[in-house]
Amino acid sequence: MDSQQFTPEPPSNDRVERAGEVPGLSSADSGADHTPLTFDVIIAGCGPTGAMLAAELRLHDVRVLVLEKETEPVSFVRIVGLHIRSLELMAMRGLLERILERGRQRPAGGFFAAIPKPAPKDLDSAYAYLVGIPQPVIERLLEERATALGAQIRRGCAVSGFEQDDEGVTVELANGEQIRSRYLVGCDGGRSTVRKLLGVGFPGEPSRTETLMGEMEVGVPQDEIAAKVAKIRVLHQRFWLRPFGEKAYSVVVPAAGVSDRGEPPTLDDFKQQLHAIAGTDFGVHSPRWLSRFGDATRLAERYRIGRVLLAGDAAHIHPPTGGQGLNLGVQDAFNLGWKLAAQVRGWAPETLLDTYQAERHPVAEDVLDNTRAQMELHSTEPGPQAVRRLLTELMDFDEVNRYLIEKITAIGIRYDFGEGPDLLGRRLRDIEVKQGNLYGMLHRGRGLLLDRTERLTAGGWSDRVDYLADPTAALEVPCVLLRPDGHVAWIGDDQQDLDDHLSRWFGKPAN
Repeated sequence: MDSQQFTPEPPSNDRVERAGEVPGLSSADSGADHTPLTFDVIIAGCGPTGAMLAAELRLHDVRVLVLEKETEPVSFVRIVGLHIRSLELMAMRGLLERILERGRQRPAGGFFAAIPKPAPKDLDSAYAYLVGIPQPVIERLLEERATALGAQIRRGCAVSGFEQDDEGVTVELANGEQIRSRYLVGCDGGRSTVRKLLGVGFPGEPSRTETLMGEMEVGVPQDEIAAKVAKIRVLHQRFWLRPFGEKAYSVVVPAAGVSDRGEPPTLDDFKQQLHAIAGTDFGVHSPRWLSRFGDATRLAERYRIGRVLLAGDAAHIHPPTGGQGLNLGVQDAFNLGWKLAAQVRGWAPETLLDTYQAERHPVAEDVLDNTRAQMELHSTEPGPQAVRRLLTELMDFDEVNRYLIEKITAIGIRYDFGEGPDLLGRRLRDIEVKQGNLYGMLHRGRGLLLDRTERLTAGGWSDRVDYLADPTAALEVPCVLLRPDGHVAWIGDDQQDLDDHLSRWFGKPAN
């Protein structure tokens, strides 16, 4: 568990600078219009991805402005699930205890196409469960963290345009205001304005099916609903009525067709579709919120052009089956945050920022493919149903079940860091160390050298990489170098080889 409670500590402010300037750039260098670089990074969108990215950047004293077009946070209480890898990331930053206080744990199984198989008992994580948490709650927690660390968030501010040059980006708001920053990151959702203005292609498939989702009260006893739903879900996986809170039910039912996503469904739409599939509308009434989602699947051709980047739904959209969407976006932010901060702070190796796309684009491709496969298995047609029955049998084999669980929960990801042991490029699970737990050592968002030999040193990189000598650490290798996102960047016991890899990931030594 996350043994160290998160206490926000504002990043150091020991830089000598004049208001409106960025160290290393004079006003004369900050663009053709000589507008001062007021911020290091502007983030469009204050959903989970944007808020997480803002917090990650603030850990490194990067001046961040988050622009959110909505004037208020989301109000409807939709439950979202945090998978194992996201829980690990929250533990790395000291947020997990707060999340567990406000969420509900459930077993990490039955994710792939809703095939009801339990997860293997020995998954490689100290957090091998799912946490269901209301979407407004997780968004508020991440936004509070970002602001506690010093990020500025402005609501009711929509990005309407931008221009970039060699030194920065000039962002124009819908009210005509212009703001200057070094970088702009679009975390503004599937219909991203930043992506469209950037001219990045978003190829994929449009929605072929649509599903209605909402929360409402019902007029039928719970045991009667449960019996009816169990019978229907044998064939219709996109159908459920589940108790949620006092009197309310979460209702999901296939729509009659594909319609304009901008038009919310009505209660009558739900009643008609419930009756068409179940033969009854269950007496639904008093809706709290109603929405619809499709199965469109698209992936941005590029995650970066110059000083403008994309993350989260702005870079990829896919059906919600498997519950991977929010998790994928938060993990994008975790991968990008320390790299973009390194670029701003001036110590990033030349190609470090390029590794964001190189690592995360293939991950999104894989998520899009597995959601395509899952949607096929939700079909009521005889062919897909036959494949579903076969896969259900195959998942009785531990290797198959484990592979699919690790895929959905993102703990099976291995970035390509070159040849080496299987652990190289993978995330390292939270292990016990002499100071408590490993993830507790990563709260500041820095790299970590875990040395079981007690002979190595972080040397000139100690301003970016922490050092822990612990011969008792539960590792099967002598030493590991962890990136700020917890992925293993090096394994070995030779100082020169370590120095080479420190340079690769953390730039030139300070001395």
